Amino acid sequence: MVVIGVVLLAALRGAMSLTNSAHDARAKLLAVLTAENRIYELRLGGPQLTVGVNKQDCEQGGLHFLCEQSVEPTPNPFFKRVQVRVLSLESTPEREYALLMTVLPSN
Repeated sequence: MVVIGVVLLAALRGAMSLTNSAHDARAKLLAVLTAENRIYELRLGGPQLTVGVNKQDCEQGGLHFLCEQSVEPTPNPFFKRVQVRVLSLESTPEREYALLMTVLPSN
């Protein structure tokens, strides 16, 4: 009986591990989509890129994320470096699911 209990416990642990991995993969995919969407919004928004850090809540596929957008100047004044980080609001401490960086024209 003890052996059967140990085997069932190991099987349950394996199933839980697969479930957690599937949830993390889904969250990472949705976070990357969120970051890409934010960069596309900035690209289509035109020249109103202001230097600084902006944080806002964002939701994708029923998951709640914190989007952190950082705009920094580059040596070329016609371009700005944009970095978008997507963090999980559901875990403590905040877990970074996506980080995308691009260079956008400032004029």
